[in-house]
Amino acid sequence: MPPVAPTLVPEDLAAYHAGRPASTIRRWAAEGRIHRYGSGRGKVRYDLNELPLAVRDEYTREVLWHEDTPPLPQRAPRAA
Repeated sequence: MPPVAPTLVPEDLAAYHAGRPASTIRRWAAEGRIHRYGSGRGKVRYDLNELPLAVRDEYTREVLWHEDTPPLPQRAPRAA
């Protein structure tokens, strides 16, 4: 299967999609769990394909359930 092109969205839409606060999205990017594209105020974008999906109520838009947190990246072992 060919790789999927990234669907880039701003921070507020990424937070809504994941059902988490924007600060959590920024933390995941800092930890390397998800990729951050661009830099500068208002220019940072996140890939929706990497974010967990939140299931929302049809009428109230309240988060009912969301997928697990993305895993931490694998790190190389320390040199002796």
